Amino acid sequence: QLQLVESGGDLIQPGGSLRLSCVASGFTLASYAIGWFRQAPGKEREGVSCISSSGGSTNYADSMKGRFTISRDNAKNTVYLQMNSLKPEDTAVYSCAARYYSGYHCSYSGMNYWGKGTLVTVSS
Repeated sequence: QLQLVESGGDLIQPGGSLRLSCVASGFTLASYAIGWFRQAPGKEREGVSCISSSGGSTNYADSMKGRFTISRDNAKNTVYLQMNSLKPEDTAVYSCAARYYSGYHCSYSGMNYWGKGTLVTVSS
């Protein structure tokens, strides 16, 4: 069965850090660009960050630049999202998605597989 499973979501105080993981099973992530997305209550889903299949290219939404870092370990079939200096407005369900694309860049469209998400709550 082909699937992506996210983990690492938690209740965290403002200013804290979390690392989310996205593990693939049933397929090899090395040929896929990966995107992290989030959806807050009552809001549309938005792209957070993405990484190319090789890891050589990354992209961040403006509000995440300097706070979030995306990385991948293809040997572990895993992509990570390190989130620092978390704010209450970062509260959302975070999901990862994979797009079969081995080009240099990544994007937030054309995803082939989606995970179910992990909840991040930033609150004091």
